[in-house]
Amino acid sequence: RWVLSLQCSGSRNLMSALRRAVEVDFKEKDKHKSQGLYLLTTGIPDQDIHTVSAYVAEVCRGFDLQLHVCLFSIMEDADSSGIIPARYATPAETATAFKEIVQAANGRFHWFGEAGIFESDDIAVIASEMEKAKNYSQKCAFLVESVKQRS
Repeated sequence: RWVLSLQCSGSRNLMSALRRAVEVDFKEKDKHKSQGLYLLTTGIPDQDIHTVSAYVAEVCRGFDLQLHVCLFSIMEDADSSGIIPARYATPAETATAFKEIVQAANGRFHWFGEAGIFESDDIAVIASEMEKAKNYSQKCAFLVESVKQRS
């Protein structure tokens, strides 16, 4: 169930958006069925990552929520409005920062760009399950072959 949409117009003030989401919109949390917050972003937050992570960890435990992040990497230094953000980080640094935040929130991280998917927790889980299935299938094939050779 979708409860709200947050927009940090002209900045990446993630703390303000998160506070709005959890302290205003979730103050009557018993009325909401939400289990997660989804952050769609193109760059690093204006605030210190450790501060954001600590806040997110505390809040998500208190509300039984998860914060999931979808990072879209663009190749330009300025956003579509031409505003250069207050804080700059490379795409890899930004991804590392959001992975820390997502870990603190027990959420999932997805990173994609114009070239496709760079990293996705969901895809990693699916790939892991496929690898387990492949290994199980190989073990079964070896067992069947072993039984055939004995008879």
